[in-house]
Amino acid sequence: MRISVAADEDTGVATALVEELRQRGHQVTTHGALNPAERDDWAWASAASARDVAEGRADQAVVCCWTGTGASIAANKVAGIRAALCADAYTAEGARRWNDANVLALSLRLTSRAQLDEILDAWFAAAPSTDPGDRANIAHVDTIE
Repeated sequence: MRISVAADEDTGVATALVEELRQRGHQVTTHGALNPAERDDWAWASAASARDVAEGRADQAVVCCWTGTGASIAANKVAGIRAALCADAYTAEGARRWNDANVLALSLRLTSRAQLDEILDAWFAAAPSTDPGDRANIAHVDTIE
């Protein structure tokens, strides 16, 4: 899978995230502090990763900042993006299943290495729900844009 990763700092699990995704066999594109040629601010980096997904250069993205909040807000400003800030595996699984989230947002401050593995396991194991009610909610979110 092609995954775009953004972080505004090369701290916390930022580097481990890129390494883990590559070890899992994903093709990773980096933005922000993970790419020395780019601006590292959270709004710019997260928007770049979200645009990779929206424009078809990536299948999914993971965006990170100190709390994860700014990264998720910036990503969600890109049309077609459903970014979810996840601090645990249950939330990550639910975001993929019920919200068909295509961007995972993480806190560099709160996400431990062990939590990162659990969150990624849950994120990649879950598939979007086919339940008509869930699909109707996702379709409605798209009309809000």
